[in-house]
Amino acid sequence: MTAMTTHWTIHETPLGALTLRGGARGLTALSFPGRGEPCDEDARAPEMFADAVRQLDEYFAGERRRFELELDLHGTPFQRSVWERLLTIDYGTTVTYGAIARELGRPERVRAIGAAVGRTPVPIIVPCHRVIGADGSLTGYGGGLQRKQALLDLERSGAPPQGWTLRQLALI
Repeated sequence: MTAMTTHWTIHETPLGALTLRGGARGLTALSFPGRGEPCDEDARAPEMFADAVRQLDEYFAGERRRFELELDLHGTPFQRSVWERLLTIDYGTTVTYGAIARELGRPERVRAIGAAVGRTPVPIIVPCHRVIGADGSLTGYGGGLQRKQALLDLERSGAPPQGWTLRQLALI
């Protein structure tokens, strides 16, 4: 395995089958069902993602509040600054796009903040679901607003919602 090789695996979660991608330097992507690029079957390497899978399972069980994984995120310096800020949002809390723009000293760039949040390559682990509209409304989420709401509900209650299934979330 070289640093240039991208490996992948699929992991079943309450939010559907997530595709994890990464290489020697860390996790590069997490995709919801129907999202992301096709994967080369020869590069499938579930063993490389054992720690990520364990931590995701702990998170969905309400046992993990912060991920401790090596990430290899590729983006512009601006995007990376936004993603780094997302990593500081506490479990169970939310912040607005405008607040992030102000904190980064770019209050006029709220739309650019939204675009950077929307391009988060590893949602859930980089908690882009914790960013909401100025009026408290849920706004776009790559996995769909039902998944965003389910993640926020999980974090607010500290435990998975009773009977948490894809069918009940209307995701299948």
